[in-house]
Amino acid sequence: MESERKLGIWTEKGDGFWKSLKSAVFGVSKFGSQSQDEYEKAVAKVEEVFSSIAMQIGRYIVTMMSTGVILLTGFQLSGGDSQMNTLIWYSWVGGVIIGTMIGANMVLDEHCRAGPRNVVITGSTRGLGKALAREYLLSGDRVVVASRSPESVDMTVKELEENLKEGMTAGGLSSKNLERAKVVGIACDVCEANDVEKLANFAVSELGSIDIWINNAGTNKGFRPLLQFSDEDIKQIVSTNLVGSILCTREAMRIMKNQPKGGHIFNMDGAGSGGSSTPLTAVYGSTKCGLRQLHASLLKECKRSKVGIHTASPGMVLTDLLLSGSTLKNKQMFNLICELPETVARSLVPRMRVVKGAGKAINYLTPPRILLALITAWLRQGRWFDEQGRALYAAEADRIRNWAENRTRFSFTDAMEMYTENTWVSVFSLSVVCAFIILSSTSSTLPGT
Repeated sequence: MESERKLGIWTEKGDGFWKSLKSAVFGVSKFGSQSQDEYEKAVAKVEEVFSSIAMQIGRYIVTMMSTGVILLTGFQLSGGDSQMNTLIWYSWVGGVIIGTMIGANMVLDEHCRAGPRNVVITGSTRGLGKALAREYLLSGDRVVVASRSPESVDMTVKELEENLKEGMTAGGLSSKNLERAKVVGIACDVCEANDVEKLANFAVSELGSIDIWINNAGTNKGFRPLLQFSDEDIKQIVSTNLVGSILCTREAMRIMKNQPKGGHIFNMDGAGSGGSSTPLTAVYGSTKCGLRQLHASLLKECKRSKVGIHTASPGMVLTDLLLSGSTLKNKQMFNLICELPETVARSLVPRMRVVKGAGKAINYLTPPRILLALITAWLRQGRWFDEQGRALYAAEADRIRNWAENRTRFSFTDAMEMYTENTWVSVFSLSVVCAFIILSSTSSTLPGT
C-alpha cells in the first residue's frame, strides 16, 4: 500500500508537469484565439520548462564526462592490473553515492526553503549594496534598502522597481518569482541606535519578518598613512564599519530570536579581516579585524538559538569605497583582481539565499576563480583602467541597461561552480586513486627498491 501511494504521488507530479507543458504548447498553437499577452506568457512558460530540462541534462553530461575521463585515465595508468581496476571502480561508485547524497540534501533543503526571502541590506543605495539588492529582487525576494540619505533611498527604490519591471518583460527569468518581489526603503544612519531600531521595525511592518540581514554599510577615507587621517575621518570609519555593524547585528538578533524560523545575519569581510596588516588603510583594516572577533564571539552566544551569524567576502569590488584615494599603481593592480559589483552580487546572492546553520563564509573568490585569475593574469592588464589610470568600464547606468542580457551569459568560472557535488567528490576520490597508482608504479624504479 505504501509503495502504491508513493507511485500515485509521483504519477500525479508527472501528470502535472506534462499537463502544464501540454497546455503551454497548445496555448501557443492557438495564437489566433489568444491575446498577445497570453501568447507571450505561454511561450515564456514553454521556454522555462525546456530550459530547466536542458540544465539538468547538461549537468548530468558534465558529471559523466568528468568522471569518465578520470576513469579512463586511471585504467590506463593501472596497466590492466585487475586489482587496481577494481579499486578504481569502487572509488568511482563510492564518490557517486556520497556525492548523490550530498546533492539530494541540497535539493531537499532548497525545496524546504522555497519562497521569497525577506532581506534587509544597509548601505544599499550604491555600489555592491545596490547590486545585492537588485540580485535579491531578481530572485523574487522582498528587499529593504537603507542609507543615510532619504533622497538616495527614494531614487534607489524607484530604480530597482524599474529594473524589476524590465526583468519581468525581458524574459529568461521566472515571472512567477518576480511577481512576489518587492522593494521598499528607509533612511538610516547605522551609527545611530535609534535609526537602526526604526529600520528593523520598518522591515517587520513592511515584510512581516526578516530572513536575512546584511551589514553592508561601510566607509573608507582613501589610501594614506594614519598620521594623515583627521579625528573626524577616524571616528567616521570606526562608527560606520564597526559600531554600525554591531548595532545592526544586535537589532537583527532581537527580531530574529523571536521568529519561528530564526534568521541569518551577514557581516562583510574586507582587507584586514584575518588580522593581516593593511598599510595605508590602518583604520579600515582594524575595523574589519574587529568584526571577525565579533563574529567569533556571537557564534558562541547564538550557539543554541535559531540565529545564524555568517560572513560574506566580496573580494575587491570596483566601488567608490575602493577607488577613493587610489593611486595609479593601485588601479593597475585592480585590473588583475577587481570585479564589477553586479558580477560579485550574482555570485554571492544565490549562496546567501540558501545558507543554513551558523558560521558560514560566503566568498566570491572561490578556488576556481582564483585559479582562473592566476592563469589569465597577463590578459587582464588594461581591463578596467588604462596606463594613465582612466576608467575603461561603463558607468553603472549603462551597465544596468543591459543587465537582463548579461544575466543570461555564463562565464567559465560560473560553469565550474555549477558542477554538481558528486562531480567534485568523484573527481577527488579518483584523483587520490590515480595518485596512488602513479606512486605505486614509480616506486619500483627508485634506488633501493
